[in-house]
Amino acid sequence: MTPSFRPAVTPTFGVVGLGRMAQALLFPLLEAGLVQREGVRAVVASEASATGLAQTHGLTVATDAAAAWSAPVVLLAVKPQQLEAVAPAAAAGSGGLLISVLAGVTLARLQRLFPGWQCVRAVPNTPALVRAGLTGLAFGVDVPPDQRRWVQQLFAQVGEVHELPEAQLDAFLALTSSGPAFVAVVSEAMADGAVAAGLPRALAQRLAHRTLAGTAALLHEQDLHPGQLKDMVSSPGGTTIAGLRRLEAGGVRSALLEAVLAAAERSRQLA
Repeated sequence: MTPSFRPAVTPTFGVVGLGRMAQALLFPLLEAGLVQREGVRAVVASEASATGLAQTHGLTVATDAAAAWSAPVVLLAVKPQQLEAVAPAAAAGSGGLLISVLAGVTLARLQRLFPGWQCVRAVPNTPALVRAGLTGLAFGVDVPPDQRRWVQQLFAQVGEVHELPEAQLDAFLALTSSGPAFVAVVSEAMADGAVAAGLPRALAQRLAHRTLAGTAALLHEQDLHPGQLKDMVSSPGGTTIAGLRRLEAGGVRSALLEAVLAAAERSRQLA
């Protein structure tokens, strides 16, 4: 049976695991009016966390999961290794729409652990914290069109949304969810190089961040192939080509490629 559900506003919204990612998704929903603050039913592991979050954000936060699972829509945002432990509490609910943001956890596993729930597998990334995120979505076969639209609308509040075959989500995760860490390492190394060359640390970090952000904007807005941009700034016998030579000698291109592949493989293993 399809539970009562409205694509525009849901009366109550359960959150199992109110960590940073869940907060990044929830607060824009509150601002957009897709979820009512008084309708949030969140659950965390400790009383201290529950009290702190409730006082800070004016939400209903508890350690007893029953209220969260009684909602028609539940955002599941615990750590993947906690999944088996939290699943039995779902029996307190009557079923509904379950949106999982757990890395590597397949729809088949979700549907086995949460019978009676219509499952969505979502892969958001950390830039969602500043509403510049990317989210990949795969839907269970029993999720109807109105609910699919609502989920897409949910994640559109924090960035760009892509509906994909589930088989592609591990690669999506490796590039977009693990990718920010790889980019952060590049940014840190570039700033370190600038410090070694004589810039103050704070300025070097700011310039590294802005260089990465500006480069990404240029690639995106002008639809450039990365090789085009590389060639645009590589003058014969100049500074850039000298630096690129060192990158190639250090195997940076290969290392980044292998890092994405390793992350995708690990996501498959978590299933």
